[in-house]
Amino acid sequence: MPTVPGGVYHQQGPSCFDRMKMGFMLGFCVGMASGAIFGGFSALRSGLRGKELVNTVGKVMLQGGGSFGTFLAIGSGLRC
Repeated sequence: MPTVPGGVYHQQGPSCFDRMKMGFMLGFCVGMASGAIFGGFSALRSGLRGKELVNTVGKVMLQGGGSFGTFLAIGSGLRC
């Protein structure tokens, strides 16, 4: 089996912007999941049903995902 010189085919890792995008996506997913859990419980506890429940939980999910995603993107950018 022929050997390939090590310096010719070196792999390059993801760029800093790619890492920040991945951090935002990961944070957004985690924030959405926690927003669904905590927002769902608080909306059910306050007595919301139907359309109000869906609207409230959706709003909490987007807010949690956006804020946590932003913080994780900033943290990923600082590590570059």
